[in-house]
Amino acid sequence: MSVTSVSRVYLVGIGGIGMSALARFFASDGKAVAGYDRTPTELTDALQLEGMAIHFEDSIANIPSEFKAPADTLVIYTPAIPADSPELNWFVDNGFTVLKRSEVLGELSKGKNTIAVAGTHGKTTITTFVSHLLTHSGLGCGAFLGGISKNYGTNLLTPKGSNNLVVEADEYDRSFLKLFPNLAVVTSVDADHLDIYGTYDAIVEAFSLFVGQIKPGGSVVMKQGINLKITNSQIKVFTYSLDEDADFHIANLHVENGVSIFTLVTPFGCVDNVNLHLPGKVNLENAVAAAALALLAGISPEELRLGIGSFLGVKRRFDTRYKGTGVVLVDDYAHHPVELKAAINAMREAYPGKRVTGVFQPHLFSRTRDFADDFAASLSLLDDLYLLDIYPARELPIIGVTSQMLLDRVTISSKKLIGKEELIEELKRKDNLEVLIMMGAGDIDKLVAPLQAIFEKR
Repeated sequence: MSVTSVSRVYLVGIGGIGMSALARFFASDGKAVAGYDRTPTELTDALQLEGMAIHFEDSIANIPSEFKAPADTLVIYTPAIPADSPELNWFVDNGFTVLKRSEVLGELSKGKNTIAVAGTHGKTTITTFVSHLLTHSGLGCGAFLGGISKNYGTNLLTPKGSNNLVVEADEYDRSFLKLFPNLAVVTSVDADHLDIYGTYDAIVEAFSLFVGQIKPGGSVVMKQGINLKITNSQIKVFTYSLDEDADFHIANLHVENGVSIFTLVTPFGCVDNVNLHLPGKVNLENAVAAAALALLAGISPEELRLGIGSFLGVKRRFDTRYKGTGVVLVDDYAHHPVELKAAINAMREAYPGKRVTGVFQPHLFSRTRDFADDFAASLSLLDDLYLLDIYPARELPIIGVTSQMLLDRVTISSKKLIGKEELIEELKRKDNLEVLIMMGAGDIDKLVAPLQAIFEKR
């Protein structure tokens, strides 16, 4: 069964950011779309308004009758769905074509000029950035994004005649090995998802295999210092960095009124007077990676300059939700120690001399266990820490792995374990609240809008 020949698509885990982009793609292609997810969210609300039938109890009885015909229904699932899911197992047992999200993305990318963004950090921002640069330039692209673009208000861009397709190449569950891109970037190869890979060496091996799948004549852009075994002699290899002597890097950087102004140095010449409106060194580095891919894809230096200057970023990626005279509120998806460190440092760069208060919701028991000391070191960069309970996602609890265990390792004195229901009242009363960053990949984002409303009323 071709993934585009069906008339109906059912998604088990439809509310995930990657799954919802697929749901929107098939709906835009004229398919009937329905699905299940565990809890209602802003995203599932939006999908329902777009005409998709969604329910929130994993029960065969809830599957709409028209989606119970194997011949014309494609079933897509996310690896985050438990193996004992009644709906997923019913589809498997009754002869449906059942594919993982990554397999469907691999099928949809065939025949496209695919531009893939890989790495343990920065994928969503860079994917969204590249998509904006291509769209803004007129070259155009389709894109499946791992976040909501603030320029376009969606996680799906439709190609409108372009054969370019921009995708996140997700290393979780080795999903990215379903992709055979023309262009790719590798941003980082840090230890993560050890519940899947077991060892760091296995992660490096998977990234090496991914780079080996780039089509002959294609290119890979790797962050300076990444050392992968590249056996594919038919591709070009470039490097990028913030300010080191890489193929793509930044020179003449200065900041005016929060705007970074710089020269982009490339193997094809320099692009002067580039303006980036997103704060922090991490976003400058993301801009270099995105610019490298966009230039290799064929946009002009002038189009690049204009595109970078008009990029607004991604929701939940260093996303400034409120900025008033008394307090700044930032929402960020950071859920790995390296990402936490980058987010906290970006806050200090953007607001020097201000007190930085952080709220963190750990994501996964296994990740908290595997990186407890690293998490503690990153969180100790804050002035004040409020720590929420671990968000379990796809996991069952692990004995001895708790937020209290993590809090005990944090070295700052101003730290507190707190429930979600108490947090808002606590922050309402806090005297010395200057810069507040909310961090995590679970459901911490549900607390951001109420806090924003409180600050707006002050």
